[in-house]
Amino acid sequence: MTHGQLATRQSFRKPKSLAMSTFDVERARFNMVEQQIRTWDVLDPAVLELLFTVKREEFVPGAYRSLAFADLEIPLGDGQRMWTPKLEARVLQVLAVKPDEHVLEIGTGSGYFTALLAARGARVTSVELDAGRAAAARATLVRHGFERVRVEVGDGARGFGRDAYDAIVLTGSTPVLPDAFVAQLVPGGRLFAIVGDAPVMAARLVRRSAAGAPVATNLFETVVPPLVNAAQPARFTF
Repeated sequence: MTHGQLATRQSFRKPKSLAMSTFDVERARFNMVEQQIRTWDVLDPAVLELLFTVKREEFVPGAYRSLAFADLEIPLGDGQRMWTPKLEARVLQVLAVKPDEHVLEIGTGSGYFTALLAARGARVTSVELDAGRAAAARATLVRHGFERVRVEVGDGARGFGRDAYDAIVLTGSTPVLPDAFVAQLVPGGRLFAIVGDAPVMAARLVRRSAAGAPVATNLFETVVPPLVNAAQPARFTF
């Protein structure tokens, strides 16, 4: 499948045994990087290194831990899913977050992508609608030493708060991209969002120019579950 083709979801069964030896985990991690990540044009050495140091399996629900490195969207409950490993890595590379930048993440999920952003040295404000999921992600992040992360409970589908950010990432899709997100970027800031409706959505990078005008680039096609309460296009009625 080429990068421009629609990514298809893969079904899977819950494994009978969740036991994984240290050797199996590290071999699976290595295979994930070599067979999934590199082949999707993720070649930034700093990004690849983080995939070895930030332990993805620690952020996967226990029932699916043995599938932590598979090319799958792992269920988180209520119809929400973790991104595939290759999508996480590709977006991390695209955003090119620098140390001490302030990043807004809409949709904390398990907290894994939050951890990757924080591991790049960013200050991360992550917003999660589900209070239980937010608490679980917060606890996991603290347990693994990610202290420059603030997990907020709230609805960030159309923007969040009044702060300005160097980078913003939406982990759920949105049929239309609200202008509020671009308004929250500092000049030179970057926004990643997956925009559109199934079966075709566009992964989009928006940069805010020094003059304040947004410049959008569609990167590839994919499909991920929408943000709860995502903005909808105007519908014509007759």
